[in-house]
Amino acid sequence: MVVPTRVPTEADFTPLLPSLAVKLSFPSPPESTTSILLLFHGLGDAETPFAGFAHSLALPGVLGIAVRGTSPLPPALLGLPDDGSPSRNFHWGDDITVGPNGDLDPDPGFEKAAGLVMEKLIRGVLVESCGWRLDDLLMFGYGQGGQLALGLAARVRGGDDAFKGVVSLGGALPPSMVPSESGRGKAGTPVLVCHGSESEAVDEDAIGLLKEEFADARIVQWKRASDGMPESREEVLPMMEFLAERLNTQMPAKWS
Repeated sequence: MVVPTRVPTEADFTPLLPSLAVKLSFPSPPESTTSILLLFHGLGDAETPFAGFAHSLALPGVLGIAVRGTSPLPPALLGLPDDGSPSRNFHWGDDITVGPNGDLDPDPGFEKAAGLVMEKLIRGVLVESCGWRLDDLLMFGYGQGGQLALGLAARVRGGDDAFKGVVSLGGALPPSMVPSESGRGKAGTPVLVCHGSESEAVDEDAIGLLKEEFADARIVQWKRASDGMPESREEVLPMMEFLAERLNTQMPAKWS
């Protein structure tokens, strides 16, 4: 049965709690929604700032859905005392592994997050309940959230099945999320990865894997050394051009 497309409401996501929490940022008016942008924060962050970021982008007709990480981050990893209060910091990994030099494993596994986001949120709510298609959905992720977004897109292959696009800032495709079957072809979702000139996450091997797994993989290296959220118009512009292209619309005047 074909489900009529409708704009999701807050109530549609209530059944996902407590496993998956979201915060919505509607276009004005909400009925003008023609596409959906899923936003995945970085390690140790939460959904609220990314809902604000979706609002600040001012993409016409785009409903922003900022998603909270699927696991709380232990306060000790942030140098904070454990006072028993609810966590405000989350991550997307299956596990937390700290190396001998104190660094976290860059590929902690994403099976739990992938299952909840893809099966419960995307297929369960957006596709089956609200009638949207995968090619109506954009994804934006920062750091570990960008890894998840790219991994989800890498697993959608065959025919015309693909997301509208993915933007990842400082996050590379996790090898653990690359499909293992042979003869699978390349994923059809267009992806844009932006990173600093001295990024440890997006290195030559990571770029090679992206180009190997995606038919349309675009890489932008910023002039600054570090990864991070965009800090200037020069850093924002490639992302906004990509989004405007994928939405088949003009960039909002504030960015053009």
